[in-house]
Amino acid sequence: MKQESAKTKLFGAEGFEEYYKGLYGERWDKLKEAFAGEGSSVEYHVTGAEKSYFLDSASVLAALCLPLEGASDILDLCAAPGGKTLVLASRMPEDAHLSSNERSPERKHRLAVVVETCLPTSISERVKTSCSDGATWCTRQSECFDRILLDAPCSSERHVIADPKYLNSWSPSRIKTVTTEQWALLSSAYRLLSAGGILLYSTCALCPDENDGMIERLYKKFNKEGDAFTLIEPSPDISEISDFADISLPGFEKTKYGYMIMPDQQNGAGPIYFSIIRKEKTI
Repeated sequence: MKQESAKTKLFGAEGFEEYYKGLYGERWDKLKEAFAGEGSSVEYHVTGAEKSYFLDSASVLAALCLPLEGASDILDLCAAPGGKTLVLASRMPEDAHLSSNERSPERKHRLAVVVETCLPTSISERVKTSCSDGATWCTRQSECFDRILLDAPCSSERHVIADPKYLNSWSPSRIKTVTTEQWALLSSAYRLLSAGGILLYSTCALCPDENDGMIERLYKKFNKEGDAFTLIEPSPDISEISDFADISLPGFEKTKYGYMIMPDQQNGAGPIYFSIIRKEKTI
């Protein structure tokens, strides 16, 4: 109780520092130093597209880790601004279709522009952008996608540090709010996933509650008997995107349920957490 009470008193830049120092210890200073660097931006240019798109190499790797062989109906549930959608679209089988969704009308518009300008027509015509709340999508459909990428909204500590407005108003209650949203999205995505389908859950958060904590909740809700879903090891094939990006893929660290790409170890790439889930049977 005392520990929980102490957490609630954390606030602002000092509270943020204390909270993450408690999570990462001496490594926290190295992470902050990496955040202050240039990052690991990659130019992604799909052959025949009007424009290139620039995104973090860790984001490329995460999207590359969702296996697409044999996929026909693919969903990017929280797709804006569109980088991971481009990686998925450029890799998907020729007879596959991608639904790229964003709940914010403004961000959905930006997403649609990215799809239109950063993909050739032969691919973009098989990408449908939509504006819908991913957390409630499962009330209208179920088990209808064989591949799903959920890059969930998160604390995004790298951006918090860089913006005094967000840093000075930070508190642990923000994490509670975000994890509530993440769980609604993840449980919806799981219900939308067909039996035999594969879901990749990712965030750019450092907080374990938003990463392994979400997969832990998924286990408790859907996998009590241990046979509803299994975790898949990542096996990214850089040859799938070698025509579109000059990239050296960052490495990743194992966590309990997934993997982390950490900027202090990967030349500024990340942070990105991801976990890959294969659904073995219907709900």
